[in-house]
Amino acid sequence: MNGCVYKSTVERWCVFEVMVPGYSDNNPFVDYDIKGVFQGKNEQVEVDGFYDGDGLYKVRFMPSFVGEYSFKIYGSFSDQTFAGKFTVTPASQNNHGPVRVAYTYHFAYEDGTPYYPVGTTCYAWTHQKPELQEKTLETLKNSAFNKIRFCIFPKHYVYNQHEPLTYPYQGTPDNKNLDFQRFNQEHFRLIERRIQDLMDLGIEADLIVMHPYDRWGFSQMSAEEDDLYWKYVIARFAAYRNVWWSLANEYDVMHSKTLKDWERYAEIICAKDPYNHMRSIHNCFSLYDFTRPWITHCSIQRIDLYKTAESVSEWRERYKKPVIVDEMCYEGNIEYGWGNISGQELVRRFWEATCRGGYATHGETFIHPQDILWWSHGGKLYGESPERLKFLYQIVCETPGHGLKPYHLSWDSVTAVPESQVHQGEYYLDYYGFNRPSSRTFYFDDTTKYQVEVIDTWNMTITDAGVHQGRFTIRLPGKEYMAIRIKKCGVV
Repeated sequence: MNGCVYKSTVERWCVFEVMVPGYSDNNPFVDYDIKGVFQGKNEQVEVDGFYDGDGLYKVRFMPSFVGEYSFKIYGSFSDQTFAGKFTVTPASQNNHGPVRVAYTYHFAYEDGTPYYPVGTTCYAWTHQKPELQEKTLETLKNSAFNKIRFCIFPKHYVYNQHEPLTYPYQGTPDNKNLDFQRFNQEHFRLIERRIQDLMDLGIEADLIVMHPYDRWGFSQMSAEEDDLYWKYVIARFAAYRNVWWSLANEYDVMHSKTLKDWERYAEIICAKDPYNHMRSIHNCFSLYDFTRPWITHCSIQRIDLYKTAESVSEWRERYKKPVIVDEMCYEGNIEYGWGNISGQELVRRFWEATCRGGYATHGETFIHPQDILWWSHGGKLYGESPERLKFLYQIVCETPGHGLKPYHLSWDSVTAVPESQVHQGEYYLDYYGFNRPSSRTFYFDDTTKYQVEVIDTWNMTITDAGVHQGRFTIRLPGKEYMAIRIKKCGVV
């Protein structure tokens, strides 16, 4: 219909896009609006569209149901109203929909499939040269990571002080000559291509929308400019099922923003994102109030030099939401205390968070001759932790029910049991961390038989320790990072 371009079919939970011509005079990012209404048997959704350059506007929609849909595109961008119909086909094998909160402390895809986040951080990987971005995707493809945190805005910080591949606004960065009311479409096209690449790999894109590490003025924009940016980002990215919103990285060191600003951004997300993607905000020194109703899960950076994942039990109880320790120090050897723990220590913290009923995020900061550090640039992983995190992920996936919760079995171990009451008494995962017991004795009852396994979490081995009942003792090698898994016989 008169220049309206769209496909006749789209897969459930994928991006349906309508492209239409419109006015390009004045400032089309500010002076005109565009909306789309999408109607199916089971849902009606209204979304904002956006200007994408060359006199073209786009509206994106993620359908939640299979069947026939119709749409209408309207607004001041054109004197015309555009309409059409399309068909939503069933989801393919690896398409489980967007991630939701499940059982209060955990996650599941919309089709009910459990989702256990194993995150990593690559703050500025989309701002690097194309060949490095491709290397990052190849590394991710062969890893267990199923969530990645990264910034929409370029980042200026130690080991990352070169100019980015693109800028988010039109103009030139010298003398701060960027127009904060005119977006550079190529910057956002690149990010959405990478969001799609991650989706194809089954990886959630945890988008850091704002951050303080900036020499271009993005962190100092006015309230009007901030709101324009938020609405543009949501209009472009919300239809991708794997998007998560992180309002900020280290919100509390963005001193030009107030609590009212963060709450206003949250209001914009809740009003403009009809899909209710995961939403959180990340701290440096002071935890945000994660009881706020707009926050779906806790995204936490350690606030103590030593105590990190050990606080997960407390945070679960305080906030009654899923807890992800998204920054608890990185495996590496740089001079800074946030980036020089061993692989053993990072893996220990992952196990600690997991057995306390939470989740954790990886990062890597090894000195590199060209300053290409995974934590910021992506590329290649050099550390020892990723394979061990894959091993942990496999163990979590074998848990009965959906997710783990902390359980007091003894004072000197961290024990996890299934979150579901249905599986209580059937499964115990007893982790010893840096302790080195040579044996452990257990007693649950006199009659139940248990299959017992000894897990070496660092060497990634699982050793059958036999079937036991009543009071029994399990021998251990007397070294660090061991665990014992106890399963009621007959439980898969």
